[in-house]
Amino acid sequence: MRGGVVGIGTGPEAPPRVWAGARLRPTAAMAACLLLVACAGGGAPAGPDPMARPEAVATPDPDGSGAEADALVAFYAGVEGDLTASGRMRRETAPSDAPFTVDDLVRNFERIALYDEYVDVGGQFVRSETAARLRRWDRPVRVAVMTGPSVAPEAAARDRANVAAYTRRLAGLTGLDMRMGDGGDVNYLVLFMNSTERVAFAEQVRRRYPEFAPAVMHALRDTPLDTFCTAYAFGDPADRSVYSAVMILIRAEHPPLTRLSCVHEEMAQAMGLPNDSRDARPSLFNDTLEFALLTEHDEILLRMLYDPRLRPGMTREEARPLLPLVAQDAMAAQRESGRQVARGI
Repeated sequence: MRGGVVGIGTGPEAPPRVWAGARLRPTAAMAACLLLVACAGGGAPAGPDPMARPEAVATPDPDGSGAEADALVAFYAGVEGDLTASGRMRRETAPSDAPFTVDDLVRNFERIALYDEYVDVGGQFVRSETAARLRRWDRPVRVAVMTGPSVAPEAAARDRANVAAYTRRLAGLTGLDMRMGDGGDVNYLVLFMNSTERVAFAEQVRRRYPEFAPAVMHALRDTPLDTFCTAYAFGDPADRSVYSAVMILIRAEHPPLTRLSCVHEEMAQAMGLPNDSRDARPSLFNDTLEFALLTEHDEILLRMLYDPRLRPGMTREEARPLLPLVAQDAMAAQRESGRQVARGI
């Protein structure tokens, strides 16, 4: 599985808001809905399955150091190596061997933007694809990065630079007022934590907010090895189809390409493209992990998502008649953007 989304009722109490410094505080803006987007390895392998060797990994030491933690770092380095060796994690954005048409874009948008991949069953996320309403942002987005103490300074600087560059790219594609922030206006937080730090973070949330969604707490504490990164998107209580905040967790044990791939997929999915499709190609939103980074196909999907002719809350039936023209115009905008880049504009 490459990614998915599930809606969770959070009850009348506001779930926590997470800001820089791992400080938590409640906000009514997140009370209505919580969505999970999970990026994972696997899918249909093109060669040996890199995840079929969990015996190589031991649980990290409680303090996040030692041979066990080193083994987990080595494990994910091996996973990335196996994926690239099998022809996956490609970095092309417009590969000649994967053309696509307007019809492809319409089909893929419907599957990726208008379906959820997970449901909350008994306090755990279970994969079960279901139809969903269109969701996206309608307000300024302020992005911040927080790194755990396990992250080396040079790696932390690289992660922040990657998030900042990608934030600018997403702003250009969606037309949103979206940029980096560092104050109380931050509503989109990207965290890089190792397994021990993630468990400690979950415990912090549990202590402050004991009624917080059990499925989220379970996912944070017991994240499977094949889950690379996860995004939690909160909906506005006045309109569950409008996002009000996002928290993304990326494993600090990952090597650079996997970390960058997590940034690309999770941040894009948290804009309102929550599902995956095996038919989408060339696309980051595909379980096969063929592509590591956002492609031109995916950029067009983001342009479609924020087209003013579509609106949050639309069903598949409402959106479907509009999608062919929306896709055509998004393709034209993408071509014009490419021409401007070529001219140095």
